[in-house]
Amino acid sequence: MTVPTPVLDDRSYDQILAELVARIPVYAPEWTNYAPSDPGITLLELLAHLGESLLFRFNQIPDQTRLWLLHLLQVPPYPPRSATGLVAFDAGQVTGDPPAVSQGTQVTAGSVPFKVGNDVTVLPITVTAVVKAGASEPTDPILLDEYRRVLDAAGLDEAAAEPYEEVVLAADPSAPGFQPLDVGTAVDRCLWIAVHTAPQAAPDVATSLFGTSSVLAQSPLVLGIGTDTEYPTIDQIDPCDSLAAPPESQRVTAALISAEAGAAAVPGPELPGGPASQVDSTLIWQVSARRPGDPVGTDYLPVSVVRDTTDGLRRDGVVALQLPAAQLDQIGVGQVTDADLAGVADNPPALADQPPVLFWLRAFPRQGVPEIGRLRWAGANAADVEQVADAAPELLGTGNGLSGQQVVLSHTPVVPDSLQVQVLEGDQWQPWQVVDSFAASTPADRHVTLDPASGTIRCGDSVRGQVFPIGAAIRAAAYSYGGGRAGLAKAGAISSIVGGPAGVNVTNPLPTAGGEDGEPITSALQRIPGELARHDRAVTQEDFRELAGIVGVGRAECLPRFDPVSKSFDAAGVVTVMIWPTADPRHPNAPVADATLLSAVCSQLDAGRLVTTELFVIPPTYHPVAVSIGLAVKTGYSAVGVRRWVEIIVRQYLAPLPPFGPDGTGWPLGHRVHGPELEAAVVQVEGVDFVEELKVADLAGGTPVIGTVELAGWEVPELSEITVVSGSAPDPGGGGPTPPPGPAPVPVPVPKDEC
Repeated sequence: MTVPTPVLDDRSYDQILAELVARIPVYAPEWTNYAPSDPGITLLELLAHLGESLLFRFNQIPDQTRLWLLHLLQVPPYPPRSATGLVAFDAGQVTGDPPAVSQGTQVTAGSVPFKVGNDVTVLPITVTAVVKAGASEPTDPILLDEYRRVLDAAGLDEAAAEPYEEVVLAADPSAPGFQPLDVGTAVDRCLWIAVHTAPQAAPDVATSLFGTSSVLAQSPLVLGIGTDTEYPTIDQIDPCDSLAAPPESQRVTAALISAEAGAAAVPGPELPGGPASQVDSTLIWQVSARRPGDPVGTDYLPVSVVRDTTDGLRRDGVVALQLPAAQLDQIGVGQVTDADLAGVADNPPALADQPPVLFWLRAFPRQGVPEIGRLRWAGANAADVEQVADAAPELLGTGNGLSGQQVVLSHTPVVPDSLQVQVLEGDQWQPWQVVDSFAASTPADRHVTLDPASGTIRCGDSVRGQVFPIGAAIRAAAYSYGGGRAGLAKAGAISSIVGGPAGVNVTNPLPTAGGEDGEPITSALQRIPGELARHDRAVTQEDFRELAGIVGVGRAECLPRFDPVSKSFDAAGVVTVMIWPTADPRHPNAPVADATLLSAVCSQLDAGRLVTTELFVIPPTYHPVAVSIGLAVKTGYSAVGVRRWVEIIVRQYLAPLPPFGPDGTGWPLGHRVHGPELEAAVVQVEGVDFVEELKVADLAGGTPVIGTVELAGWEVPELSEITVVSGSAPDPGGGGPTPPPGPAPVPVPVPKDEC
């Protein structure tokens, strides 16, 4: 039988008041007026009200007790996560040697601190990102004649040429109408980055940069890259890279994916000096150079990648490039013999209406590696930042020799693995190790545990771990703290440097992301049954979902026996986990998990999977749909307001993330988008008299197909278009995108019609 939750005292206000009134004859027999108007009865009513409030609190379990139970069961709430992002520095009017910003420097967005993750030498330069995007031949007779004149100058016929147009990445990603730079449309597979002199730089900046003892010979050029996540196709998903010793079938699957990617790839430029001179295994980086003794023509020298947190320009991060010191005097841009040859073949883009170019950098993927995606921002003098701060050493107290003594840090939440605890034993500070639990500790081990959210440090009990010696000083020699949604700073919010070089300015061109508050106690309590039943092993569908939730995802779905490569639901030994982020401001209707989140979930599931399980962690696949609704509004209601509410309800009903969707858990995988089902949700909106017409259209094929949209078992809908009108509903859908043109051997710029 089910044991009910006990209520220690269930008396109500009326019962307490009746009991107080019943005691009046015993204690005050001369009191005979029990009417509500009597002042004494009023006081008893007040006491009954206060007593009911006290009993309510008496029947509750305080949060401190809940926390104690969670720690007793070793199911602590998840700690907060720190936000991360990119910042860019500029030296303003600083003259002389370029200033340097060291790793660990603190920058702030108001009162919120961020720590710089890499060294940056602030060079007097700016950069512009460009691609040679595929285009059609001009149709205007004059422009077509000019285009053919370029072909004649290059000695090419039309069949051997690939027309392109230069597409430049805008400097401000927050500007209205901003469009990301799609490097995947480049006919040469290259991302071109022009390096210019900063507007405030000294006139002799080129000499200071390229001399034999210049700063570029000693320090790397640090670029910041902000990526824009496209909706990835399920065909491009590889098995988890972090899996150790994968089975043979998994290795074959990965090889097939690489072979397919390589077959469709356009061959990139050859690297002088051979691939062995390049550190990065994903992208090849080169710098433009003039030929020795010949000012005509441009060569390309290999560039060493010192640091790359972008995973080959697939996520936000920085790329530190060390230019060849022995050939700095050659770096630059060679001349072209004919102005018509600017940008043709291997020549850099012409880049009109931009400042003069000091030199060009270009990056392209190696053979068999997927194309570079879309970029939101590219800049120089950049650094990774994380919303953490370093605390000064602090004295925590003295030991009392008792088991489980606790001391508390001044700053919270604490970043795991950053705490260094020391205890003064004699005249020396002895380090104590921070462990997850005392389960493996011996009486001689100097072990402590840490609760990151509260900053509480606890010692052992002399059986498992030592106790703090009586009278011994305890200190935190170093630790970092930070995390939570307070670190989600909008673009431009980070604007000051604490203790950095004078005259250096800082800003964040993109919003920071990834910050999450600590898990609420109620959510942690709900995890207890699953944690105790699972024991950190992923066997059932629910095991995979709950383990993925540890990373902090918005939604996780487990598809057993589903192979995302062959799209088969009968693949023995295969488990696919589909991940949604908690939020995606860039794609609110269709949130997409980035590579960082997918990698974190993959690492978490890898530790608990069976050895024979082939694991895929993939982002969601969206099926674009359009909805058109014609309705009648009840008299007395605002037609504009009702139509707006209907649009919100439909968006929430088709949303993939909780608490929306038909049952509050997001739209189910593979569930069809059926007009009558949406109509049932619309008629529940207050003010809707009836739905005159509701149409659903499938936009996946480019041309709208009106009718019920059937989804594959791994798909969810993306509401690409919604129209709500009074009266008859118009036909939904506006067509799909045009596929990019295929590759061709020689890039040739298309002339533009300019005034």
